[in-house]
Amino acid sequence: QVQLVESGGGLVQPGGSLRLSCAASGSIISIIDMAWYRQGPGKTRELVARIYSDSSTDYAESVEGRFTISRDFALNTVYLQMNSLKPEDTAVYYCNSEIRRSWMRPPDDYWGQGTLVTVSE
Repeated sequence: QVQLVESGGGLVQPGGSLRLSCAASGSIISIIDMAWYRQGPGKTRELVARIYSDSSTDYAESVEGRFTISRDFALNTVYLQMNSLKPEDTAVYYCNSEIRRSWMRPPDDYWGQGTLVTVSE
């Protein structure tokens, strides 16, 4: 079994910063990529940022230049540093990862339980 456990959400004022963490644990042979998604009130879930095994990254246009995704390969952990936060960044943030548990089957997609980020005065 594989688990993704997020931490670091909370309440922050506009212009502030937060750092989210997500650790993958369990029976893991390799991690293909790790990503952060978010779902705001009344909105569909959207990709925020993704980091690949070669450390290349993709960002949503709305967070480009403000958020930074990084990864600790040894700890199977992904981070999301969020700066210059805006009220519209308020959402539940979910960790996502494509993980290979066996060479006999393709990688599977895993999700964390989500962590709430609220940007408000």
